[in-house]
Amino acid sequence: MSWSGGKDSAYALHLVLKAQVYDVQFLISTFNEPVQRLSMHGVRETLIEAQATEIGIPLLKVYVTESSNEHYEQQLAAALAKVKEQGIHHIIFGDIFLEDLRQYRETLFAGMGMQVVFPLWKMDTRQLVTDFIQHGFKTITCCISTAWLPKEMLGRQVDADFLQDLPAAADPCGENGEYHSFCYDGPIFKHAIPVHTGEMIYREMPLKTQEGEKEEVPGFWYVDILPGK
Repeated sequence: MSWSGGKDSAYALHLVLKAQVYDVQFLISTFNEPVQRLSMHGVRETLIEAQATEIGIPLLKVYVTESSNEHYEQQLAAALAKVKEQGIHHIIFGDIFLEDLRQYRETLFAGMGMQVVFPLWKMDTRQLVTDFIQHGFKTITCCISTAWLPKEMLGRQVDADFLQDLPAAADPCGENGEYHSFCYDGPIFKHAIPVHTGEMIYREMPLKTQEGEKEEVPGFWYVDILPGK
């Protein structure tokens, strides 16, 4: 199970465990090794470890030290080579509707001898996140894109009030990159993971023009999620 620690991977795992079609042997997560944080989401490695402990499924870690896609794919292939030796040939993702991302994953993992499974594919995203909340899952935003959301949406509980405050153009599940989240409670966990929010950091994503000048584009706000209350 590809594990981002957020609501989509949590709910996808919930559905897979209920369906009992696949026997999930590992959660697999990619970490930026120098800072010991989850790539993209910025969540501490220790918190992803805590999720795996409370779920009761071993965590398989992929470490990256470079930002290139080629390096990521090499590290991932090396990790998956080991699980294939154990007879594992499927990997599960929480993607919902991004066709180009699905095609990329299918092509990439086919080359590694793996089949890709998408339990949430084409589900209505507002219904999906509503079901997620109604099933007792709890998650907070750990990263938001300023292209879509104001800073005030960072570190918030994803609940009915959060959905009501989302801009009309934003996807309720954040599937376009509007936000990422950290799931700390729900039916897949033996116990809730106590967390609180810390420092907020803004990272710009500047582009360079043909003249070599920086062009300001929307960036991302991250909040440091800390263990304990």
